[in-house]
Amino acid sequence: MNVEPLACFITFTVYGTFLQGDARWWRCRESGTRPPQPLLQQWHRNRLNHEVVLLDPFQRQAVEVEAKRLAAFRDWKLWCVNARSNHVHVVVSAQGASGAKIRDQIKANCTRVLRQKWSVFVDRPVWTVGGDWKCIQTEDELEQVVVYVREAQDRRERDG
Repeated sequence: MNVEPLACFITFTVYGTFLQGDARWWRCRESGTRPPQPLLQQWHRNRLNHEVVLLDPFQRQAVEVEAKRLAAFRDWKLWCVNARSNHVHVVVSAQGASGAKIRDQIKANCTRVLRQKWSVFVDRPVWTVGGDWKCIQTEDELEQVVVYVREAQDRRERDG
């Protein structure tokens, strides 16, 4: 029996901001969450082909507006979106679509908007390849991720 998830919790990062070996821990496709490896992080940083460009408040707002527009266009239920300077969180329900497909469509549309409005994003990657997504199966899980996306990000910055 194939059961649709209640929602998908999607996270993707700005190009060059969360490298393998990152001090905040990092994700390996094959082995999951990994501890910091400063030499590995520096190795990846030295190989970046473009400067890291963090999203300013106007660019963050443009990303959020585009995610909302796309969700309405696709008839997805967008629970919340929070664009930060170095990453984006989205919680969305989209019947019949995988988390990877939803993530990739949001990233592509947000890339288009950023490139149309800010020349700094033309001819360069905006996002890290891929990104994470997790199926949300219960209403309790959904409530937890929505609270995290809407509130915890700002609290972390305030609390230190």
